[in-house]
Amino acid sequence: MIPDASPALPNTLRRTALYDRHAALNARIVPFSGWEMPVQYSGITKEHEAVRQRAGLFDISHMGKFCFRGKNLLQQLQKLVPTDLSQLTVGAAQYTVLLNPSGGIIDDLIFYDQGFDAAGDQQMMAIVNAATTQKDKDWFLAHLDAAIHLEDRSELLLLAIQGPEAATALQPFVQADLSTVQRFGHTESQVMGGTGFLARTGYTGEDGFEVMLDAVSGRALWEALLAAGVLPCGLGARDTLRLEAAMALYGQDIDDGTTPLEAGLGWLVQLERVGEFVGREVLLKQKQAGVGQRLVGLQMTGRNIARHDYSIWQGGNPIGKITSGSLSPTLGYPIALGYVPTEFAKLGQILEVEIRGKLYPATVVKRPFYKSAG
Repeated sequence: MIPDASPALPNTLRRTALYDRHAALNARIVPFSGWEMPVQYSGITKEHEAVRQRAGLFDISHMGKFCFRGKNLLQQLQKLVPTDLSQLTVGAAQYTVLLNPSGGIIDDLIFYDQGFDAAGDQQMMAIVNAATTQKDKDWFLAHLDAAIHLEDRSELLLLAIQGPEAATALQPFVQADLSTVQRFGHTESQVMGGTGFLARTGYTGEDGFEVMLDAVSGRALWEALLAAGVLPCGLGARDTLRLEAAMALYGQDIDDGTTPLEAGLGWLVQLERVGEFVGREVLLKQKQAGVGQRLVGLQMTGRNIARHDYSIWQGGNPIGKITSGSLSPTLGYPIALGYVPTEFAKLGQILEVEIRGKLYPATVVKRPFYKSAG
């Protein structure tokens, strides 16, 4: 199960605008990143399979949502990430990471290019992790020019409709033609009487949309999708889905102490681009010298499950740690992610994982563990 990345006292936990609907559905509610969130409704496996085979609906309103506006906005944001944002076009999105001076990952996030307003100011949106929302906001405010305006819209409701039938299920409630929105594209449209921001993005390895709305319209969309037969899904299924797709979980698989080169996110690092960015020199040296550790995918032999923080062994010595692990509902066997020295990161490498005082074999395998045919 997903551990709470930032435990909070019960009286400090926040609730999304759909909390009462989760309670009415008898969802199991758990603390997560300072929020009370549904971890499951009908069961993690059933919810997981619904997303892989049909469509599932998630409340992800706990995630942070920032709107940026200003002259030279792209150039300002470009200094904070290793990815070349100049390749973005209006209506497109880019997954990337915020870096600290040591090349460590402050957060992973998605930027959405919304073009220019009537005053000639560029507009972009970012969706960030719940546990890092304030940290990210402080970092942006400290490193962007005062002329750049940051509006925190984290109060908006955010739903994720994921699965091969997600677009079909969502279309009746959206004015725009969703077939025209490409993968990692986005648009605005009337949704249940409100103006919605719809992005063809997600965290499950399947097709789908993330829809940002005001609370009234969002609640109406939630009810409409459930009435149409879309299954409500919790954080438990979201975790097993993203693990099968080998998508990193911030605070476990990546954090301030890991670099994108170590985490298998080297495709986000474009050192050849013009201009400096935070952490560039560290990443350049790491690229030239080679990384000392890598995040690898592991397939366990047998049914024993490698969990977060379990030790990875080789040759009678502990060499690394599991960052995420679970039984894969789709594949039917246990899978995991973990960091090991680069010399042991080759595909086919046999390692061992310590589980309750005993060592069990695991094989380094290619990521992602699962890839949608869609």
